[in-house]
Amino acid sequence: MTTEAIAPEVVTAAVDSRRDARGGTATRIVLRLITGLGVLWGATTLSFLGVRLAPGDTVDVLLGEQQRTPEVEAAIRAEWGLDSPAVVQYARYLWNVAHGDFGRSYVLQRPVSEVIGSQAGPTSALTGAALLVALVFAVVVATSTAQRRRSRAIANAVELALVSTPSFWLGIVLLSVFSFQLKIFPVAANKGLSALVLPALALGLSLGAVISQVLRDGLERALDEPFAVTVRSWSVSENALRLRHGLRHAALPAVTLTGWLVGGLLGGAVIIEEVFGRPGLGRVTVEAVLAQDLPVVLAVAILSAFVYVVISTLVDLLYLWLDPRLRRDARNGERR
Repeated sequence: MTTEAIAPEVVTAAVDSRRDARGGTATRIVLRLITGLGVLWGATTLSFLGVRLAPGDTVDVLLGEQQRTPEVEAAIRAEWGLDSPAVVQYARYLWNVAHGDFGRSYVLQRPVSEVIGSQAGPTSALTGAALLVALVFAVVVATSTAQRRRSRAIANAVELALVSTPSFWLGIVLLSVFSFQLKIFPVAANKGLSALVLPALALGLSLGAVISQVLRDGLERALDEPFAVTVRSWSVSENALRLRHGLRHAALPAVTLTGWLVGGLLGGAVIIEEVFGRPGLGRVTVEAVLAQDLPVVLAVAILSAFVYVVISTLVDLLYLWLDPRLRRDARNGERR
C-alpha cells in the first residue's frame, strides 16, 4: 500500500507546501530584481548629476592642445551632444545605458564599454581571489577557534592586527618579504597565477579577519543550542558538528556582512592594483579621474552599483537556502 493510499491528504499538503515555497521564493526574487533596477536607476541619475555639477568644462578636456575658438567649441559641443538641454542629455544617456552604450572616452577616444571590458578581467580575477582568501581564512579560523579559549585569544590578536593594517601597507610588506627578499613571487605585473597570490592576500586577509570574528561569535552561539547537544549524542565528532551543522546555523550574520564587504572590494582593488603595478579597473579609474574623463568615471560608478545589486540579490537567495524559516515566511507573506 502506497503512502498516497494511506494518507492522501498528507501527500497533497506536502506538494502544496513545496509549490507555495517555490512561489514565495520566485516572488521574492522578482521583487529583489525590481528593487535592483531602481537602485541602478538611482546610481545612474546621481552619477549624471555629479558630473553636471562638477567644476570645469567638458570642452576643455576634449580640446586638449587645440586652440580654442568659437567655431571649434561649437563643433565639439555638437559632435558630443553637449549643446542639448540637460534634460535631453540625461534622457539620451539613460537610453544609451539601457542599451549597453556608455559613450566614448574623452581621452582614449574609444568606446567606454571597450575600455571597461579590456580591464575587467584582471580586476575580476583579483577580487575573486581575494574573496576566496577571505572565506577560507574566516571558515578555518572560526571553526578551529570557537569555544577554545587559548586559540580564540590568539585568533583575536591576529584578526585585530589584520583589520588594523591598511591593505596597501600589508601589500608592501608582502612584496618586501616574498618578492624582494625570498624571491618566491614576482614583484609586479599580471603574469600567471603566481602574480595573483600576494595581491589577493593583501586585499583578502583583512576582509577575512572581519568575517571570521562574526562567524566565530555565531558559531559559539550555535554550539550552545539544543540541536548541538542532540548531534553530540549521536557520537558525531566535534569537527563534523562544527562544519556540517554549526556553520549553517551561524552563517546568516557572516553572509550579510560578506555581502556588504564584497561590494567594497572594487574600491580596495584600486589601491592594490597601483601597489602591485597590475592592470585593471582601478588604474583606469584613477587615470580617468585625473584626466576628467567623465564617461569612464560614470561607467565605473554604474558598474560598482551593479556589482552591489548582484551581490545583495545573491545574498538574499542564499538566506533562503540557509534558513528554511525564511522560505516559510516568504510563503506565508504571499498567502497574506
